Amino acid sequence: MDHYILANATIYTEQGKIENGYIEVKKGYIQDVQAGAYTGNVTSIDLEGQQVIPGFIDIHIHGGYGQDVMDATESSLDILSAHLVSEGTTSFLATTMTQSTEAVNQALENVAHFQPKDERCSEILGVHLEGPFISEHKVGAQNPAFVSRPTTEKLKNYQAKAKDNIKIVTIAPEVEGAKETIKEMKDDIIFSAGHTVSDYDELEDAVKIGLKHITHLYNAQTPFTHREPGVFGAALTNERLTTEVIVDGIHAHPAAVKLAYLAKGNQNFCVITDAMRAKGMTDGEYDLGGQAVFVKNNEARLESGALAGSILLMNHGLKNLMNFANITLEEAWRTTSLNQAIRLKVDDRLGSIKIGKQADLVVVDSEINVLTTIKKGYIIDND
Repeated sequence: MDHYILANATIYTEQGKIENGYIEVKKGYIQDVQAGAYTGNVTSIDLEGQQVIPGFIDIHIHGGYGQDVMDATESSLDILSAHLVSEGTTSFLATTMTQSTEAVNQALENVAHFQPKDERCSEILGVHLEGPFISEHKVGAQNPAFVSRPTTEKLKNYQAKAKDNIKIVTIAPEVEGAKETIKEMKDDIIFSAGHTVSDYDELEDAVKIGLKHITHLYNAQTPFTHREPGVFGAALTNERLTTEVIVDGIHAHPAAVKLAYLAKGNQNFCVITDAMRAKGMTDGEYDLGGQAVFVKNNEARLESGALAGSILLMNHGLKNLMNFANITLEEAWRTTSLNQAIRLKVDDRLGSIKIGKQADLVVVDSEINVLTTIKKGYIIDND
């Protein structure tokens, strides 16, 4: 069905909430968005008042459903992208780990050459390169054996392997070579502070030369105190920084999530999952970057006890944000879509419900359970 109406819907747009309206979808794009009842002759789907928001864009996800980006296989990306739509994620950045140059190159080449077998799958918008340009003092679940110092030559080599698909690079701004690399390549890549022991002043200096983003705020960074504000302080007070947060209630206390939202507002806050291959799977032992990860009670940890990514679903992250920050869906929706689209410069076609944009949509109930995902106009019911 390439032409239909989503009728009797509660629709969330950049201009506000439409309590009772309809969306016309034609050949994969949004043809019209209107308040009121639809009275035309096009096939109509009655949503019975359910809520329609833009498809989620996860800019930090390593894997899920038994797969990992570092597997560097076509089948792994096929399975991952096919399953992500079940949680409403219609686009994502394939996120790498700190591993050998050969392993990272293989993963980058795999993403660059990947062609999905089905247009109903979640779309890969590029790569988030998390490591190896991090601090060995804040590795978290990254492998310290493969930490290396950044240079423009190294990053350009990675970018060549990725066929210019690297969109975000997590970097420790204090390490040797970081500032030069940021200065040289800031126009082509979003540099994000993460796995860093930078202090407040070092991070502020990095923003002045082109740093724009914070990787999983609160995790693997210097904390806030009243005399040493650290990365946390800079992230929360600098209006030029966008923060991504793993909103699972494990990586950050609900009060810390609320604080970040209050500081950044709904335009500079991005919900991410930072999910690993155990997402959507049962408890047990899994692999992350060559290290054993043990999943139990919704937590993924290394044998040392360190958190090792999450098993969070994007719709659960959105629901958690609403609960933790005590905000409505009207306030929260853009933290899972439009903010990411703007940063990735794809907001001309993705990120909001607007005439002319691609029909990437999610129908959710009042508890933000995903009822239906629509990718490029294809309807995928979440049975």
